[in-house]
Amino acid sequence: MPVKSPVLVDLKFSPEAIAKVLKTAFADRGSINLADPASKGADLSQVDYALLWKPDADLFQRASNLKVIFSGGAGVDSMLNIPGLPDIPIVRFVDRSLTVRMTEWVVLQCLMHLRDVFGHFRHQRKRVWGHLPAPEAREVTVGVMGLGILGLDAATKLKVMGFNVIGWSRQKKQIDGMETFDAGELDAFLARTDILVGLLPLTPDTTGLYNASLFSRLRRGGALGKPVFINAGRGKSQVQADIVSAIEAGVLGGASLDVFDVEPLPMEDPLWGMENVVITPHDAAVSEEHSLMRHVEEQIARFERGEPLQYLVDRSRGY
Repeated sequence: MPVKSPVLVDLKFSPEAIAKVLKTAFADRGSINLADPASKGADLSQVDYALLWKPDADLFQRASNLKVIFSGGAGVDSMLNIPGLPDIPIVRFVDRSLTVRMTEWVVLQCLMHLRDVFGHFRHQRKRVWGHLPAPEAREVTVGVMGLGILGLDAATKLKVMGFNVIGWSRQKKQIDGMETFDAGELDAFLARTDILVGLLPLTPDTTGLYNASLFSRLRRGGALGKPVFINAGRGKSQVQADIVSAIEAGVLGGASLDVFDVEPLPMEDPLWGMENVVITPHDAAVSEEHSLMRHVEEQIARFERGEPLQYLVDRSRGY
C-alpha cells in the first residue's frame, strides 16, 4: 500500500492548541505543522493536502503539487490574493459548533440592544433605580445580510426569539417564512431594518459596504428609535470611521462589532470609548481545533473515495 501524504498545516491560531490536537489528528498519514520549528525547511513538494489560515506568502511555491486546500475558518479571503495560489479546490470550514457559536453571539447582541443593557449598566454605575421601557422583539425588524449557513441559522434563532427577520443576499433566495431581498432591492431592505446584522464574506463588492451612505438608509423612528449595526462578518466590509461618525451624529443608536479593519483594534481607536458599542476580539465563532481536524479528515476521505468535496469555494464570488 502506498504511503499517504501528510497534511500540511499552516494555521495562525494558538501554536500550543494546534500542536496538541495534531498529536491524534490524521493518524493514518501524519502532518507537517509549519508552526513547529522542526518543520522549518521541510520538503513540501510532495504534499497533497494543506490546512491553512493566513498562510505564509511563499507557501504555494514550496508546496507546488497540492491537490486540495482546506480553510481553517469559514472565510477564505486571507488566502485568495496570495501570489501563486494554485487552481485547485478550496474547501471552507463548516461545522455545527462554529455555526452555533456565531448564532449565540448574534442573538446576544440583538437582545442587548433590544433591552438597552447599556442604559442599565449606566444606571448601575450611578446607583440609579430607573426603569427603561423596551419594545417586544416582535416590534423590531432584524435585517440579516448574508444568507449562507451562518446567516440562515442566526435568522432562524432570531425568529424563535420573536424578532421580525428579513434577509438580504446578492442573488435572490427563497426561504420559507422569511421575506428576502436581492442586490437590486438593497434600499427597500435597509428601509425596513432596525437592527442590521452583517454576516457577509469579504469580496470586492462587500469591501467598505457598511458605510455612511448605507447607515443613512436604515429605518429611523422604529421601535428602537435609532437603528443598530452588528457585524461579525469581515472587518474590511465596514468603514470604521463612518461607524463612529454615525453614532456621534445619532444616525446609529449603537453597534456590536466582532471584526475590524485592523486586528487587534488599535488602542487609540475611538470605538473603545463609545457608549452603546460592544467590542469583542474576533471570537464570536472561533474554529474549534478538534472539529476542524475531523472536518478535514472527512473531506479527504470523500476525495479519495472519488466523492464530491463539500463546501467548495466559488472563486468567481470570492467565497
